[in-house]
Order: sequence, then C-alpha cells, then structure tokens
Amino acid sequence: MSLVWFGRRLLLMVYTVIVVSMLVFAITQILPADAAQSLLGENATPEMLAALRARLGLGAPAWQQYLRWAGHVFTGDFGISMRTSQPVGPEMLSALSRSLLLAASSILVTLVVAVPLGVVAALRQGRFADTGLSLIAYLGVSLPEFVTATLLALLLADTLHWLPATGYVSPLEHFGEGISHLALPVLTISVILIAHVMRMMRSETLDVLKSDYIRAARLKGLPERSVLFRHALRNALLPVVTIIALDVGYLLGGIIVIEEIFAIPGIGRALMVAITTRDLPSIQAGALIMAATYAVTNTLADMAYALLDPRIRYD
Repeated sequence: MSLVWFGRRLLLMVYTVIVVSMLVFAITQILPADAAQSLLGENATPEMLAALRARLGLGAPAWQQYLRWAGHVFTGDFGISMRTSQPVGPEMLSALSRSLLLAASSILVTLVVAVPLGVVAALRQGRFADTGLSLIAYLGVSLPEFVTATLLALLLADTLHWLPATGYVSPLEHFGEGISHLALPVLTISVILIAHVMRMMRSETLDVLKSDYIRAARLKGLPERSVLFRHALRNALLPVVTIIALDVGYLLGGIIVIEEIFAIPGIGRALMVAITTRDLPSIQAGALIMAATYAVTNTLADMAYALLDPRIRYD
C-alpha cells in the first residue's frame, strides 16, 4: 500500500464528505421550515423575525449561507437546535456514540458466529449441516427487522423475562444493566448480518478450496488444518471485510428501525425526531455525521483489504 494510494484514498473520502454536505444543505433549504419563526415562536412580531433573519444571514444567497455553515461545521459548531435550543453538535455526537456501540457490538457478534459457521457449511457442502445453515441464513435475510425484533422480544422479554424489552442504559455507568438492554437490539441486527456474512464466507471458502494454490499445497503434503487456516481462510476473509464495511452503511441507515423499536436514543432516532419537527440544524448535523462515518469506515475497509492481501498492489 503506497503513500500515494493512501493520499488519494483520503482525498476521495474528503471529497465525498464535501459533496454530501452540499447535498444535505441544499435539501434542507427546500424544506418548508422558517428558522427564525421556529426560534422565536408563534408570538414573534414581523420586526423581530426580520431582525433575526438579518442576524442569521437568511436573506443572503444560498452559496454564502452554505460557506458560512460549512465554516462553522469545520470548527465543530453545528448550530443551535430549534427544538431544544441547545448546541446540536454534542447532542448528535452523544447519539452517534450510542449507535456506534450498538453497531460495533453487532459486528463483533456477527464475526464470532458467522465466520466459523460459513467455514463449517463450506466443509460440509451438500450435507445436513450445510443445508440447515443455508436455510437459517435464508430465513435471516428474508425476515424484516421489525419481524425479527418482535419475535425476539416476545420470546426473550415477554415470555422468558430474560431481557428488558426497551430502553437504554450506558454500559459505562451500569455495565450489567447496560449489556442486558443492548442484548435484544444486538441480537436482532446480528441475525441479519450473520446471514449475509455466513453466506459470503461459505461461498468464498468453497472458491478458495478449489483454487490451484490450495491443490498445490495439498500435493506438497501439508496437513489439511494448515491448508485451511494458513492458506484458505486468509483469502476467503477478504470479501468479508468489504461486506462488513457495506453493512456498517446499512447499520447507520437501517438502524433507525431498531432504535425506534427498542427506544434507543441513537443518531437514527435523533435524526427522525429532527425531521418530524423540522429542526434544520439537527437534520444537517445528523445527516452529515452519518455520511462522514460511512465514508471513514469504507476508507478503513479499503486499507484493511490491502493489508490482508499482499498480492494487491496500489500505485
């Protein structure tokens, strides 16, 4: 991985975030909401509204408003929420930390479960274990999030009373209680991700095991365990890295449903509240933070891909 490629990849990430920021700002400009009216309330006089619009620069051309907003965002100032009258940045970053905790926990569970199951399915191709695991994977992919969430909540919360059905407690403040509140949403997300990753792992393992260098390794008399763990799994894991990076994008977008069902105050739920209340600074901050997080994770995935496969040469 050359420094030139590294620099180009970083520039592409920055360019992507800038373009997304323009789109987010443009879309929020056409929403039917008056920032001055929202801040001052229904009892504001025309003079008060005119003075605030002048102070906020709302009468300036759109490109000037964008540059002023982008400049503030660059320094970490996302503005003041129209709904809570509090700074948007800390509120959104706090919500993002909860969503990232949920996403990271789900990906960890997925890797621990899906990679071994995918390998087992490939090694038992056409047998009972392969058929059973493939059926479970198809069910996991086919079920919508709210169906999986409802079934798990009915079983583990309402029937067995093992886990709380809703709510959020920070594991940093109360570890045991926090983990129990995260368990159901993590299980719900993991069911879907495990199905994706397990199917990919099975397919890639089968392809790698049929490759020439695996046949050559076996002809040299290497033990089957060494062939599998030293030669096959490393290459089979490469596409899984890409799938995980794409799943992070799914998590940040699709996690809204999970956060709504389980009442988790993450960034998806915060963005939904901002949209329903026409809270423009919160909408801009939430959408931009989610897009930037997705761009960063994809860049990290590309770097991990290059590090895992020394045959790849970037110039």
